[in-house]
Amino acid sequence: MRSALTLLLLFFCFFSGPAGVAQLKSYKRGLASFDNGHYNIAIQEFLKVKEIEPAYAGELNRKLGDAYRLSNKWAESIPYYEKALEKGVKDTDILFYLGYALKSKGEYTRAKEYFKRFADAKPTDKVLAERVLREMNSLLLTESIFQKNSEKEFRNLEAVNTPGTEFTGAMYSGHLVFAASRKEKIYANDLPYLGLYKTKVSEDLGTVGKPELFSASIFADDRNEGSPAFTPDGKIMVFARGNSGKRKDLSPDVDLYMSRFVQGEGWTAPVRVTASDSLAFDGSPAFSGDGKTLYFSSNRTGGNGGLDIYRVNMDASGRFGNAVNMGKAINTAGDEMFPFVSADGKLYFSSDGHPGLGKLDLFVAVRTGGKITVENLGLPYNSSMDDFGYMEDEYGNEFFTSNRSGGKGDDDIYYYRAPETPAEVTQAPVPDPEKDKKIVNYYLTGEVLSEGKPLDSAIVHIYKIEGGVETAFAENLVTTAGGKFGPVKMEEDEDYVLLTEKPDYLTKREGFTMYGRSIPSVLLTRPVTDTTFHVRIPLDRIFVGKTFRLENIYYDLDKADIRPDAALELDKLVQILKDNPGIRIELGSHTDSRASDIYNLRLSQRRADAAINYIVNKGISRERLEARGYGESELLIDNAKTEAEHQQNRRTEFKVIEITPGS
Repeated sequence: MRSALTLLLLFFCFFSGPAGVAQLKSYKRGLASFDNGHYNIAIQEFLKVKEIEPAYAGELNRKLGDAYRLSNKWAESIPYYEKALEKGVKDTDILFYLGYALKSKGEYTRAKEYFKRFADAKPTDKVLAERVLREMNSLLLTESIFQKNSEKEFRNLEAVNTPGTEFTGAMYSGHLVFAASRKEKIYANDLPYLGLYKTKVSEDLGTVGKPELFSASIFADDRNEGSPAFTPDGKIMVFARGNSGKRKDLSPDVDLYMSRFVQGEGWTAPVRVTASDSLAFDGSPAFSGDGKTLYFSSNRTGGNGGLDIYRVNMDASGRFGNAVNMGKAINTAGDEMFPFVSADGKLYFSSDGHPGLGKLDLFVAVRTGGKITVENLGLPYNSSMDDFGYMEDEYGNEFFTSNRSGGKGDDDIYYYRAPETPAEVTQAPVPDPEKDKKIVNYYLTGEVLSEGKPLDSAIVHIYKIEGGVETAFAENLVTTAGGKFGPVKMEEDEDYVLLTEKPDYLTKREGFTMYGRSIPSVLLTRPVTDTTFHVRIPLDRIFVGKTFRLENIYYDLDKADIRPDAALELDKLVQILKDNPGIRIELGSHTDSRASDIYNLRLSQRRADAAINYIVNKGISRERLEARGYGESELLIDNAKTEAEHQQNRRTEFKVIEITPGS
């Protein structure tokens, strides 16, 4: 066991003298601010640390890079992430973040190098793996996106924008209703909390009034509020509101709220929308043209990785049905946000997952022939920075938000004034979709290995996922003496599961998606193109006593409750047990060494028991399971110093304790 006093003494070994003590305090204040989400304060404190034990230098630079990234200062994170890598930090996620940061600066060649390094590292995070695959493909399209230019001139809405944050919302009764950081209280990003404001605008945008508070009844001085959406009759408004950090909060994150306009009284006190998930981030709402459908962005469980766009029906009384994910044609492993439905039924949104110029780009989704196609809006809508929140008014004027260079502040609103007389449009010839049509055939091959060596006679089952149901897609494939299988012809924009099995080996389930893998038509040069994807599937030999580690099973401090992120990992173990019905396991929970031996032992046992109960509730027989808490008795790193090292000691494992042949 290592006490807090021992840790403090260790820190004092790294910092000496009065200056060293001051740096130690700055380092500790920086860590505390970082953990509380006050990233700008954390940056200020971390930058005061000039001398530090070499073993901690990499982690300090990593924290600085993370703090800049999480405060949306991607470019500033680059030198610190690079230094963290130089100092030996092994986390491959840094390569991914560096790729994004360089892309935000328009350094596409260097960005591609880091994305490739991340892909070559074989990341275990499937979401990030899919995102980097899309990014590498999208960088091939950068030149063609730059060539797409509407020639429209967007101007900074100077009458509204300030050095703070302003971003688009909606039009209501001749006013532009927008979000701005103008409240008295300060948020964690060192900017005032966001609130809803309005400004009177003329049809031609020639006159923009002085901004004023939208409604006193929709104003919480200690919460962020933004993204208003109005029904066509103007009687209902839905908007996003963040938590205040207090116990009375209904949700720990951002939720959707509704307010009604009562004649003679104004807007009613907001109530949380029933379609909002209290355990998720739900924001950026938008109504369809008829007001019967609400679109919004959410990271709720069951999505594609980050924030996805959902839709939910609303009846005349303002009651909502069940939210439906818009699907992988629109949603990616990245973030899709700020939906807007135009008068002609097109869905505009922002994304960092589809091919773009910056982190967030503006896109439009159009359904033709039963298929949804997504197009980047190109220039001048998009830049290498964040571009989001597209909207139109009834006169054809366009608005969006960007933090591109040349603005007045953090995020600014930009606008395009529609011409008074629409330009004469020359009817273009109707294209023949069959003429010059180019065909791409996609194939999948792979190899099955064990301990790096080819594994013959393994059987690979391929299933296609349709509506959440697995259906057989290809005949069972048997690996050759070299461990190889395939090729199998795949279909575009589909999800698959590869189930691989062999006697005496743990049956393994691997996902494979064709989303983000299609070759863009602008890059095709031949009438027929064949392209092959390759997967490597490692199988583990199983025997009594074999131990497997579960990744990312985290618990809140001193608690044994199963958190949502831990539940996702335990669901994977449930699937392993279903795919391998002949094994009986012991689930072991381990703690780090930062408490007494007996306390850690009891805590780990409670956590193991909670995990077993969760697995049983998912349909696995309790007879196949044993729970054991090991406390700190089997540390992987005896003298752990950094938080990353303590995390390695805090782990959950399962051990095979019995195998029933032929099951």
